[in-house]
Amino acid sequence: MLAALIVVAALTRLLPHPPNFSPVAAIALFGGAYFASRGWALLVPLAALLISDLVMAATLGGLYAGYFGGAGMWLVYACIALTTVLGLGLRGKVSGARVLGYSLAGSALFFLITNFGAWLGNPMYPQNAGGLAASYAAGIPFFQWTVLGTLFYAAALFGGFALLRHRIPALRAQTV
Repeated sequence: MLAALIVVAALTRLLPHPPNFSPVAAIALFGGAYFASRGWALLVPLAALLISDLVMAATLGGLYAGYFGGAGMWLVYACIALTTVLGLGLRGKVSGARVLGYSLAGSALFFLITNFGAWLGNPMYPQNAGGLAASYAAGIPFFQWTVLGTLFYAAALFGGFALLRHRIPALRAQTV
């Protein structure tokens, strides 16, 4: 059930959406919070991201080809792994306020790491404090969508699972 929720959420990346309005941070938090096995908590969100990336690459062709194997891709996957580890802190303590806080933290983590990587790997940014600041400034318009996407999908995943647990007694255990 948990893996199915995660895969469905990951496939929503294929629907039209604003830039960075994505389920991936919410998926990572959800996996960290509910998979009993830390290995599965990390593997399922990363696999869902990879599957949706492969489908996007197949449908977008050249627009997506430069992403695979590049530093940007590895930073995104590292952010998802770190956000999953962050989600482990939600185990047994899931509440609306905590999900909100962890969602904001995961969004900030993604923004800070990926924009640092954009500065580090992009010759358009000078490799100094001014270039780093410019990289973060360029990412601000996308950050609002990252936050909104994470909050939306966290509400859908955590809220949807809470409703399922209420209706299906077998899902009432703290972690699966």
